[in-house]
Amino acid sequence: MTSFWKNLFRQELPVLNVTMLGPGGVGKTSLLAAMYDQFDNVSQDLQLRAEEQSKSELKTRLKELKSMVESSRSIKVKDGVSGTKGEPRSFKFEFGQTGTAPALEINFQDYPGGWLEGDEHKKQVKALIRDSVAVLIPINTPPLMEREGKYHEKFNQPTQLNDLFKTIYKDLDSPRLVILAPVKCEKYMNNPPELFKEVREGYKQMLNQFASEKLLPKVAVVITPVQTVGSVVFSRVEEIDDQPIFYYRKPQPSDPYQPKNTEVPLRYLLRFLLKLHLDTRRASIFTRIQDSFGRNVGLQNAVSRFAEPRTDEADIIQGIEWLKL
Repeated sequence: MTSFWKNLFRQELPVLNVTMLGPGGVGKTSLLAAMYDQFDNVSQDLQLRAEEQSKSELKTRLKELKSMVESSRSIKVKDGVSGTKGEPRSFKFEFGQTGTAPALEINFQDYPGGWLEGDEHKKQVKALIRDSVAVLIPINTPPLMEREGKYHEKFNQPTQLNDLFKTIYKDLDSPRLVILAPVKCEKYMNNPPELFKEVREGYKQMLNQFASEKLLPKVAVVITPVQTVGSVVFSRVEEIDDQPIFYYRKPQPSDPYQPKNTEVPLRYLLRFLLKLHLDTRRASIFTRIQDSFGRNVGLQNAVSRFAEPRTDEADIIQGIEWLKL
């Protein structure tokens, strides 16, 4: 009964759409599951609460991630953990200051990775991106880093992503945030500058497009590596019948599941959002979200503290004016 009255009188929350963009098996849902699972461990003043259906699906994906750590043997990955199939899915989260009613809904939009392969579903993917304030692009890091990026195009499809943005990011009426999030990057985090350099090179066409005269003032781009497992590192790649197979291992059999930097993409997303609220230039896509910040100074302060950048956790490629509070 309490839930009934709560839903009856609760105002509709403003919605922030974020599209998870990438081919099948790259790790879109796994990244989201790790982000949600670790949020309470890194934030005291903010809360992120998944709706029941989203929570159930993310728990299933977390079990898959943790099962990789439970194995003491070499882990063979061909296409990643099970990918999204069927129809697009929305992972909905209520977000706000701890101890208060939620201030907005963050809707992470996921779709079957195979939808990038043909023209049949591309219109739907484009619509998702067009309606999103931000795009989160997980990067399967070993195909980018190993053997001079030989498998990068096959596993991460940067050319297809670049072509998508060519048609979508035309005549933008408000700023957008693009987050490049290398995952399965544990091996490479002992030298973040090298990883950042290779990401810039691997997505050079797309980044050149974003740096054009028309898009540079409207598109912020940041690289945020996320260790979704933390204790499983890339070991080697083998080719069997021209099919690359990537192997991973634990440095020590007793190493536990210990993801790192899972909150960093959300840190920059919220930083971007708060900056837009504080900026005097108003844009229609953000009006209701900005109003939710405006009514709650405590939320503004909590987001500002949480979103404070840390050394070596990210590389801001462009649009620092939209990320600097």
